[in-house]
Amino acid sequence: MNKIEHLGIAVKNAAAAKEVFDKLLNKPAYKTETVESEGVSTIFYELGPNKLELLEATNPNSPIAKYLEKNREGIHHVAIAVDDIKSEMVRLKSEGFIFINEEPKQGADNKLIAFIHPKSANGLLVELCQDRG
Repeated sequence: MNKIEHLGIAVKNAAAAKEVFDKLLNKPAYKTETVESEGVSTIFYELGPNKLELLEATNPNSPIAKYLEKNREGIHHVAIAVDDIKSEMVRLKSEGFIFINEEPKQGADNKLIAFIHPKSANGLLVELCQDRG
């Protein structure tokens, strides 16, 4: 595990949230991207070596839409950068962690990703991220 790669923040309206975060951080987002497989539109900000990712649902069945049905807008997950996502998944499974997805998949910002189920991480949704290079 290398560093906190980003904090994912669930928002209902990405355009409105972008206005707030542009002002709050005194800088524009460096990237926007839609990940169809996750049903999400993302907006990224760089803060030193870390990032913030705003997440807006693009369809009512997406994980973000379901999250916002039960929770308020705010921190959705913590993403941790790893060098070798597959070996980290093996290690963490051997420690008893449960993954939402059994294999890494393509995520936003040119990353391979895998999510650890909150039930096995003290209620926190953890995303492992590996640069695709």
